[in-house]
Amino acid sequence: MAETEPGPHPADDDVFKEPMKKRRRACPNQRFRAFPSAEQCALKEYEKLESRTRRVLSNTYQKLLQCVFLDDSIPNGVKYLINRLLALIEKPSVDPIYIGLFGSTGAGKSSLINAIIQQAMFLPVSGESICTSCIVQVSSGCCEQYEAKIYLLSDQEWKEELKNLTKLLHRTEEPGGEAVDPWDGDGAVEEAVQKLQVVYGAGAERKDYEDLLRAKPKGKIPTSRVITLKAEEAGELSVKLDPYIRTQGRDEDQEAAEIRIWPLIKHVEVTLPRSALIPEGVVLVDIPGTGDFNSKRDEVWRKTIDKCSAIWVISDIERVSGGRAHEDLLNESIKACQRGFCRDVALVVTKTDKLHLPEYLRERKLGNQAVQSQREAVLERNEIIKQQRSRNLKEKLKRKLPADCKALEASDLVYTVSAHEYWQQAFLTEEETEIPKLREYIRKRLLDEKRRMVTKYVTEAFGLLLLTDSFNSTENLPNEHLHFSDLRRFVEERTELLEKAIEQCFAHIEWPLQEGVRVARTSYRRILGACLVRSKGNQGFHQTLKAVCLKNGIYASRTLARIDLNQAITQPIYDQIDPVFGGIFRAGKPADSALMPHIDAFKHSLQEKMAEIGIRNGWKCDSYQKRFLIQEISAILGGLEGYILRRKRRIYESVTSSVQNDLKPHYEEAAQITGKRACERMKDVIRRGVERQVAEGMFERAQERMRHQFQQLKSGITEKVKGSAATMLTLALSQGDGLCKELADVSSEHKEMEKLHRSLREVAENAQLRRGMQDFLRMSPSKASPRTY
Repeated sequence: MAETEPGPHPADDDVFKEPMKKRRRACPNQRFRAFPSAEQCALKEYEKLESRTRRVLSNTYQKLLQCVFLDDSIPNGVKYLINRLLALIEKPSVDPIYIGLFGSTGAGKSSLINAIIQQAMFLPVSGESICTSCIVQVSSGCCEQYEAKIYLLSDQEWKEELKNLTKLLHRTEEPGGEAVDPWDGDGAVEEAVQKLQVVYGAGAERKDYEDLLRAKPKGKIPTSRVITLKAEEAGELSVKLDPYIRTQGRDEDQEAAEIRIWPLIKHVEVTLPRSALIPEGVVLVDIPGTGDFNSKRDEVWRKTIDKCSAIWVISDIERVSGGRAHEDLLNESIKACQRGFCRDVALVVTKTDKLHLPEYLRERKLGNQAVQSQREAVLERNEIIKQQRSRNLKEKLKRKLPADCKALEASDLVYTVSAHEYWQQAFLTEEETEIPKLREYIRKRLLDEKRRMVTKYVTEAFGLLLLTDSFNSTENLPNEHLHFSDLRRFVEERTELLEKAIEQCFAHIEWPLQEGVRVARTSYRRILGACLVRSKGNQGFHQTLKAVCLKNGIYASRTLARIDLNQAITQPIYDQIDPVFGGIFRAGKPADSALMPHIDAFKHSLQEKMAEIGIRNGWKCDSYQKRFLIQEISAILGGLEGYILRRKRRIYESVTSSVQNDLKPHYEEAAQITGKRACERMKDVIRRGVERQVAEGMFERAQERMRHQFQQLKSGITEKVKGSAATMLTLALSQGDGLCKELADVSSEHKEMEKLHRSLREVAENAQLRRGMQDFLRMSPSKASPRTY
């Protein structure tokens, strides 16, 4: 079934819909107190522009509704206008900006969030052991209390996991006939036992699926599958929240853990009262581990990564220089740039205060400059790490992303932070912990997004008011003088040219795709062997391998490195296509391989044609028709970008999903194997299955699947472009033709909107001046020097 894309206006049956009630707005001084004074002024002005624009749109909407009620028939142009007004009135101010903190166990994600929000020990932290059991989103809002919503798996989702957990715990024997110790393995069995014991109590791991279905969970499960917690103080909510999101150890007192139901939790959303540090509209997301054995939680994990506009890969100072887990996290973050909405990837090195000075001085290899203190040693090491890791990360990004990707333009690719020193300040100042630097990044992202959204909002609203007022304008000309048949032919020709340009754009992926398939065919045995062989033998691994097979080739654990056989054997294809794929979907400099510039070129050619027709037909230089139609072309075609971004993920994942689908029967066969030598027999089934599918063209089918997805995207774009052009032509034809007999006079609203549109540039210029002055004052020598030790 083809994917449908909502246009820039709702359906026709929404004409008489009442706008949503006006949102209750808090005092701007409170809403923007997380920003310095210069940025507060800019945000207040943008807020004022947006608020006044909404008021003008609402007044216009109400006037038109009154006019419509007096007329039995509603012309297409007016119907379109009313729906567009309603859609714009109800449009959210700014979509939430998700910043993902992505790291392995004990990296310090929760401690970092606690420091950023200025709430020590708010989220549970626990040294080196795993602590946070699920994805936790933290944001500030207009609520007066601290609030947490805990979303649980549905009954069906938990039953699915329960079935897989009990299959995984089926007693398998090794060659010697000894039963496998559930705590002596690669972690799959240990995690399964732990989950069942937490939910059903001790001994649950020895029960079968049907017995557990009849058993009652220890914790109270609400029918709504949502638990809401509220508190007046941060500490109070923290205590209430802790049992739900802290992973329970197997040696923990069971009586004290009666309400622990973390295996049933899908994700948690925490809302703080309006913060002086984290602005409303930003969501910090603690993303633990590398996925989850439960299919639904693993899906939430993947989707959460993909909706983040920025990802901070969190790694502590002792593990930043290597390790598979760290590299896996970086690779997953870079993939998010390819398939999702991510535009920034940065490495955040935590626990930088952990330094043994005598050892550091002994191993130090830096000239003759003396280091006199712990502070100097930490700052010196931080600078070395920044230089080294920035260089390494930039090289990695360059290999995977286009040269002009925004992620490569970031001024900071590496941050060195210390949450512990942020609170203690034993030898580092607050600024030197770099927590304020991360807050500054967050504020800048929100300010930039607010500027972009308000500019787009006011400009789009101005176009609608141009159309509304043009219906009453004396400039309307008879339709026969506008040469619309000429315009239709032009649109058809340009659409054909766009279709060819898209084909040429997508053709750039063909050779890398073919080369990737060739390399995959020659390397899959080696790659698969590396995935299936363990240096310490099969002890414990057979259960992990069974978990892999139960999930069609993927084992996602909160504590261990993610295993994805489908991704592994298709990686050679992605190694070849990644730079080209990123180039196709990048926004920026025009290039033959980039998609969006071709759509922009189509848009500009259409706008120029409208201007040309206007001049030939005597429209004034600033006529309503010309200004509106040129503006509305941008608004109508603007929805294409979101459609392309959503399709991009499906295209990117088409190779691995095709391979997984081909191998699914073999995974299912391997998952059923029990008894002696189960591990080797499972491996044999997988190897034979892969060999057979490769011989039958598995990689070629994956190649064709990606081609088909690109073809579908091309068809979708051209269909939407044709529909948008038809809408624009209908609008042009509707002006002055068959309108309501007494169309409302909105000239005053149009004039006010014109003033607001002019104010945009003034607001931007004033914001730039204030920011420059703020930077000057920050650098002023009269400012007090930072504390030294």
